[in-house]
Amino acid sequence: MLSINAFNTYRIPQQLKYFKPGNLQEALEILESVEGAKVIAGGTDLVVDLKYRRVEARALVDISRLSELRFIKLGDGYVEIGSAATIREIAESGVVKEKLPLLAEAAESLGSWQIRNLATVGGNLCTASPAADTAPPLLAYDAELELVSSRGVRIVPLGKFFTGPKKTVIERAEILRSVRVPLTPRTYGWCFIKLRRTSFDIAKVSVAVLLRVEGGFVADVRIALGSVAPTPVRARSAEKLAIGLKFEDAVRVASERVAGDISPIDDARSTAWYRLQTSKVLVKDAMWRAYERFLGAGAWR
Repeated sequence: MLSINAFNTYRIPQQLKYFKPGNLQEALEILESVEGAKVIAGGTDLVVDLKYRRVEARALVDISRLSELRFIKLGDGYVEIGSAATIREIAESGVVKEKLPLLAEAAESLGSWQIRNLATVGGNLCTASPAADTAPPLLAYDAELELVSSRGVRIVPLGKFFTGPKKTVIERAEILRSVRVPLTPRTYGWCFIKLRRTSFDIAKVSVAVLLRVEGGFVADVRIALGSVAPTPVRARSAEKLAIGLKFEDAVRVASERVAGDISPIDDARSTAWYRLQTSKVLVKDAMWRAYERFLGAGAWR
């Protein structure tokens, strides 16, 4: 076994078994029977973590080509996205662009074109990074996750899925099968803004907003943020105070109150103070952009 240091991180320093099941049931059986097995699809996070020994595994179960997990479909009142659907497939999906434009906008911002070709929505969520790009829009959409194992199926609201940095409620031998997003007949404006150091870097701060205005007053607003707390978060108190106010007042109140909904930290990419101040500005900008789109001033591209 090789030791890890700054000069040999081009390879995984341990022997791993590799399984490529033909269907979901086979994948579940392997996970149940092989101790230390981990699920892999795109591997854009997991492989890096294995190289740096932030994660240890004895075996990898490749689910990237399972048709049961790689789909995007419109159901009766919802959009369902298989966990192995790639970020590129989500960004380019006609269904997602039409029904979930906030998610499509976030997917377009994730990494480089090469990363989007490999990375999957399931991996982005299950890695549980506070900076996961798909999490804020899916939180704003009130998405639910379908988790499957040999013991059966359970549905978990995305807001209860994350328990801390790199931690979720997913159990051993359990696989995220799909993300289900409920649709509403009402029209919403939307905006996703991501602040980062370079074009392909992960977020210093990200903000997702869905907005509906009636008669100049905010009828509904959903604000979710990434990279400003131990997990991606909904700004529930900011939302509550903004609803019912005139739009301009709602923007002012929400952008100030969001500070109480987040708990940023200092790290290699930013400082807590900068994240706090930037969150206020980005919420304000995102609400105005969502309002413009709600009024039809902007067009989805």
